[in-house]
Amino acid sequence: MTRSVQALAYARPSALESSQVGASLGLETAGGLTPRGAEAHPRFFAGFLSAPRIAARGLLAVADVAAARYYQRTLAASLDPVVTGNGDRLRFESFSGCCGVYARLDVLQEGLEGEWTGHGTTNVDVNNPLRDALSRITADDPLHLRVGPEELAVTTLDGPVVEKKVPLPDRWLRGFAEAQVASAGFDLRAELSAAQAVAFLRSLPRGSGNAARGAQWVVASGSALRPTTRPVPGAVCLPGPERLVALQRVLRHATALRVYGPPVADGAPVASAWEVVLPGMRLTLTLSPDASRGFSGEGGVLAALATDEAAADAELVSVLLAWEPTIEPATLAERSGLSVERVRAALTRLGTAGRVGYDLADAAYFHRELPYDADRAERHNPRLVAARELAGAGAVSLDGTVAYVASGDRRYQVREGDGALTCTCQWWADYRGKRGPCKHALAVTMVRRGATVAGGVR
Repeated sequence: MTRSVQALAYARPSALESSQVGASLGLETAGGLTPRGAEAHPRFFAGFLSAPRIAARGLLAVADVAAARYYQRTLAASLDPVVTGNGDRLRFESFSGCCGVYARLDVLQEGLEGEWTGHGTTNVDVNNPLRDALSRITADDPLHLRVGPEELAVTTLDGPVVEKKVPLPDRWLRGFAEAQVASAGFDLRAELSAAQAVAFLRSLPRGSGNAARGAQWVVASGSALRPTTRPVPGAVCLPGPERLVALQRVLRHATALRVYGPPVADGAPVASAWEVVLPGMRLTLTLSPDASRGFSGEGGVLAALATDEAAADAELVSVLLAWEPTIEPATLAERSGLSVERVRAALTRLGTAGRVGYDLADAAYFHRELPYDADRAERHNPRLVAARELAGAGAVSLDGTVAYVASGDRRYQVREGDGALTCTCQWWADYRGKRGPCKHALAVTMVRRGATVAGGVR
């Protein structure tokens, strides 16, 4: 597994401080991107939180996921949460070390009482002393929030005095991207009241070991959720319910629970998302299809990475983004001259580089620039690399709707039907397209579309 070390440099540790005029929460930022370009310590917000206690617990929940491994648990370092300023809201995101749980806290405009909210993305320091201090907030006394260095200190910083170095595997990067792609295919399946949400979530197991294997299913029944023994239409998969434990942080403040999932085609487990609605905020956890199976292997982004057309479209669309809280494909299509379908494919590709996320409540992408080289997720994707090698070596031969791919000592048949490709390889036999295309189908796609590959166009 390819990995690098991510160095996060902060001017000082984040801290919760008290004074005669009240408490102040200072969240320190590392390097990130803003409309002004790269900044060592960008500043996104200064003002008050309308519900300090809830915001503190929501931030702790995001930090919990960043520090967690829900499968084969080890004492691994975690990456600090990512914060994005979208002009009218702050988004705090994290991804679990096992690559199976994505978390995001959206602090909306009604949850912020400040003169302005900036634009850009960076990591934010959440250290152990800060976690302890946040957990002690028990009342909604006025709390001033600062995201970024103090205004007077912006021009006087002598350099970082706090540095964290954490491993950053390619699998983690790919998983972060795949979680966004999976979410874009979800629909709202159920919405529970506060009391029903608390009752349902508190009934779930809170295991202390590895999350249980296998998937459970639930389905809306009136205004509640009930278990179902099989994935009936409208059912939602609940794979490894222990992985929702971070939601316990905010349950007492919930006003509703929204549950999202894709259409159920058969009995195979699928991903799902669980969104707790809070006063002025939303906390969402997205679960991979199995506790032992992270998002990195789902393959949902591979088709969007396979052509030069998608790469060029993504480059064009990227220059039109401006940290919008919601991205409208139709508007981008009009501004770029591309079709809506090509814009959506471009947004999928931008997701692999960490440049867009997906908000289920708004049913829309949002602009952010994750503060690491997420292009590595494309360059080192095993299936994509293998497909490029096959296409570049002339291993693909076309015969109408059928193609043949020579790989090793074997020759595989790839057939097109109903807008999809099937293959005679073991990968297709095992997953039937549920985890994206195999390397042979990807290579055929590249050759059919005239993609530039190693060795030229074949």
